[in-house]
Amino acid sequence: MSVEQAISGLKFGADGLLPAIVQEDDTDRVLMLAWMDAEAVRRTLTTGRVTYWSRSRNEYWRKGDTSGHRQYVRGVEMDCDGDTLLVRVEQIGAACHTGTHSCFDDRTLPAVVGDPREIG
Repeated sequence: MSVEQAISGLKFGADGLLPAIVQEDDTDRVLMLAWMDAEAVRRTLTTGRVTYWSRSRNEYWRKGDTSGHRQYVRGVEMDCDGDTLLVRVEQIGAACHTGTHSCFDDRTLPAVVGDPREIG
């Protein structure tokens, strides 16, 4: 499958974007969620570095160009509906703009833990 065929099989939202879940390749840890349009996907698939679309700045950004905290592509998968990507990366430095390794570090919410043995 070519890059263009892969992109044509994706389902972008009305805003032209789809979510990209970013996962660290060697630990399977979820690092962040960002957004991509078709061009960001194209750049990611063809350069070995991850490119996103910034909704707040209305511009492309490649992780690490200003911070030095780079993401190198290890694999890209689409979900069963073609409307979400899973981008596996080698993360150099922090993935989160706050300086933490993951955007999900130390941000646990209180939740009741379910028991799969319960009925109902």
